[in-house]
Amino acid sequence: MPIAANRLRLKRAYEAPDPGDGARVLVDRLWPRGLRKADARLTAWMKDAAPTPALRQWFGHDPARWVEFRRRYRAELRLKAPVLAALRALVRPGPLTLVYAARDPQYNHARVLREVLLGPVVRRARGTANPRARRVR
Repeated sequence: MPIAANRLRLKRAYEAPDPGDGARVLVDRLWPRGLRKADARLTAWMKDAAPTPALRQWFGHDPARWVEFRRRYRAELRLKAPVLAALRALVRPGPLTLVYAARDPQYNHARVLREVLLGPVVRRARGTANPRARRVR
């Protein structure tokens, strides 16, 4: 069953938790620097949802490597079905916020993870309407 985009959110670990966040899951392999565990108010910490250390180091948050990073990280996620199933289960009862520590909100692994959890974007042919199409942000 597809997840509604408004039920799956992204938030930087250093942003204050909000009651509307629902379940808050840290999806980084490393704990965010300077953040106290009590202040994070996490539901879970899923280290295995993060890219492998080798992929994370190779990417280095370099926008020039973004397209290839997305491809490689998606390939890693295909091998992590139990992790994806656990995240999908957390979104069933209410919103799920994927918490990450990266500075860049655009070029980080949590965005790719969200895309994977939401499923493929249904593309439409030029000039035709497709009411089932949805845009991933």
